[in-house]
Amino acid sequence: MLLEPLVFIFGAIIGSFLNVCIVRMPHEESIVKPRSHCVQCKKMVPWYDNIPFISWIVLGGKCRFCKHKISFRYFFVELLTAGAFLGLYTYFGLQWLLLPYLILISGFIVATFTDFEHRIIPDEISLNFTLYGFILSGCIPALHNTASYEIAMGRSLMGFLIGGGIIYGLGVFGDFLFKKETMGGGDVKLLAMIGVFLGWKLAILTFFIAPVFGAVYGVIEKIRTKDPHIAYGPFLIVGALISIFWGDPIIAWILRGYGL
Repeated sequence: MLLEPLVFIFGAIIGSFLNVCIVRMPHEESIVKPRSHCVQCKKMVPWYDNIPFISWIVLGGKCRFCKHKISFRYFFVELLTAGAFLGLYTYFGLQWLLLPYLILISGFIVATFTDFEHRIIPDEISLNFTLYGFILSGCIPALHNTASYEIAMGRSLMGFLIGGGIIYGLGVFGDFLFKKETMGGGDVKLLAMIGVFLGWKLAILTFFIAPVFGAVYGVIEKIRTKDPHIAYGPFLIVGALISIFWGDPIIAWILRGYGL
């Protein structure tokens, strides 16, 4: 019981850092310096105004100096990350396998918010996390349900090639069919990254789950804004999360349906 609060607090601290990534990465700014500051008055945020959850509540969601409104997203991302870390810890327990999923969910959170707001999935997420996935696959083969380091690396590589390949192929076909760009390069790199962590089977499952949620959201947004384009990365992430927790039973159910 002692570890749960610590994991939650650690997740909130990471969430505070992810907020910096969400704000700065789309503008290609350093996530290290300068220190956190108000976007309006540019004054540095003192450490006591940078405590996850507490500072936002105490300040009433406003800058201490100029009273400029601080987006609720800061509070929400910290809470979301803390809850996600606690949920993953509860599911996997305190073992090495927990580490890659904590890293992956952190990348997912940044990618989701930047894609919704800017229609961008930063390369710092998709490319760097692809590298992290390869390294973690080689160090923690249980990530790919094997005790063999060689097999784990092979499955990770296949996930990269097939994950990125199928969505790239869909984009090429869509571009030819509709004579315009239908799939962003960020989505290709994102699914390739997902494949590195999850392997090729769950990457394919992610590919087929994502449109179910994306189509519903797309219809709603088309009615609401008249804009046919949507941020697709978050729905690949939803598909990946479903695949992580329920992917194997879903695949087994599909195979049984075909008598395999």
